[in-house]
Amino acid sequence: MTNASPPDASPAAKELTIGQLAERSGVPTSALRFYERQSLIRSRRTTGNQRRYHRSTLRVIAFIRASQSVGIPLSVIGDVLALLPEGTHPTPEFWRRASHCWSEELNARIARLERMRDLFTDCVGCGCLSFEQCALVNPGDRLGGEGAGPRRLLEPR
Repeated sequence: MTNASPPDASPAAKELTIGQLAERSGVPTSALRFYERQSLIRSRRTTGNQRRYHRSTLRVIAFIRASQSVGIPLSVIGDVLALLPEGTHPTPEFWRRASHCWSEELNARIARLERMRDLFTDCVGCGCLSFEQCALVNPGDRLGGEGAGPRRLLEPR
């Protein structure tokens, strides 16, 4: 019997290389480097200048990926992650608060997408696919007088 410490007791056991982090998270190493350049995740450098990530970085990456999957831009995700104290990771409470903050924006985005779907379906029905001339989507080009931009898609009618 030896007095050696268990393998996970050493500080290095709590760290992952970039390859290990990529494998465990399913995120390519190039994306991890990008996340680090954007200050979304942090690493320490070894004396050989290799990146080492704390295991809790996996939770941060999970938060980033989940947020991206519902359409939250990385800049907004970064702003929220910046609220975490140094060396901590997203907790279930943190996820709930972020979700609550983003609910209104996500609901507005869903409503816009539903309008776009409905307008697209109507437009495909007429066959012309021209928002400038289509009598169904833009009768008499009445929207042209309101200025440039997708007026019907941005505002409920």
